[in-house]
Amino acid sequence: MANPAPAAGGKSFLQAMSTVTEEAAVPLRVVQMEGLAVLKIIKHCEEFAPALVTGQLLGLDVGSVLEVTNCFPFPIREDDEEADADGANYQLEMMRCLREVNVDNNTVGWYQSCLLGSFQTVELIETFMNYQENIRRCVCIVYDPSRSSQGVLALKALKLTDSFMDLYRNNGLTGEKLREKKLSWVDIFEEIPIKVSNSALVSAFMKELEPESPVSQCDFDRLKLSTAPFMERNLEFMIGCMDGLSSEQNKFQYYYRNLGRQQSQQQAWLQKRRQENMSRKAAGEEPLPEEDPSNPIFKPLPEPSRLEGYLVTNQISSYCNHINGVAGQSFNRLYLMKALQED
Repeated sequence: MANPAPAAGGKSFLQAMSTVTEEAAVPLRVVQMEGLAVLKIIKHCEEFAPALVTGQLLGLDVGSVLEVTNCFPFPIREDDEEADADGANYQLEMMRCLREVNVDNNTVGWYQSCLLGSFQTVELIETFMNYQENIRRCVCIVYDPSRSSQGVLALKALKLTDSFMDLYRNNGLTGEKLREKKLSWVDIFEEIPIKVSNSALVSAFMKELEPESPVSQCDFDRLKLSTAPFMERNLEFMIGCMDGLSSEQNKFQYYYRNLGRQQSQQQAWLQKRRQENMSRKAAGEEPLPEEDPSNPIFKPLPEPSRLEGYLVTNQISSYCNHINGVAGQSFNRLYLMKALQED
C-alpha cells in the first residue's frame, strides 16, 4: 500500500489532519463582534424592553477567535409546538436568504436580553446543551438594557465550562460528584472577552460624525446623583434570590433528614435480622440474608440536584456586583460634586 502523498509544505495528509485536530482543540479566547451586529442587538433589545427577546448570531469560528459578523432577531411567539416549528422554519428561511446575498450564515450562537442581569436560568443551560449537539463552539451574547441606561454597555459573551457540561450530560450534579470534580458555583459559566471591530470605512465615517464640541448635555447627565430606582430593583431581585436559595437549602435539609431516618431504620432492621439469624443458627436452620432489596427502607433516596442552588448563588453574586459598582460610581460623583461646591 502506497504512503499518502505529502501535502503542501512537506506534510503528509495524516500530519495535516492531526494539525487540524490540534487547532480544533484551541480554547476560545475572544469574541470579535462587528459594530453592525452590536448595534442590531442593542436596537432589538431596546425596542422591546422590558420584554425579553432573542435572536441568532452568525459568523465564523477561526482558531481561538469567534467572529460574529451578523445577526437577526427571532419573532416573538407564544410557547407551543406549532410556534416552535414556525420558529425553526423562520430561522432556516432567514439563513437561506442570507446565503443567497453572500452574507455569513454560519450559526455561532444566539443573543438574548435580560433584566438587571437575571440570565442564570436552567433554560439557558438547556439551550446551550442543545446548541452544543450541532455546534462545536457557541456563545450566548447577553444584553441588559436596564444596566445600559446607567451609562455602561452591559454586553456579555458567555459559554458553559467543559467540566460543567460533562457533569450535566451524565446527570452528575450531586454533592459527591461536584466535590470529586472540585466544581463550585463559579465554574458554571465562563465569560469570554468581547472585542468590537469595524472596517476602515466605518471607522472613518464614525470619525466624521464626532461632534466638534468636547462636552455635551449627555456628558452632564452622567453626573446625576439619583440611583435609587436602580438600587431598589437590584435589592428587590436579590431578596427574591435569597428566598429561592433558602428554599433550596430546605430541600437538602429535608433530604438529609429523610436519609438519616432511613439509615436508622436500616440499622434497626439489620440488628433485628441478626438476632433472628442467631436464633436460627441455634435451632440449626439456615440464616436469612441481611439485606432485602424488596424492603422499601433499602431503596436509595434520590439526591436533589444542586443546579438550582448554584444558579441562584450565581445570580446573587451578579446582583452584589451590580450594587457594588453603582455604589462606587455614586461615591465618586458625590466627591466630585463636593469638590465643585467647595471651589
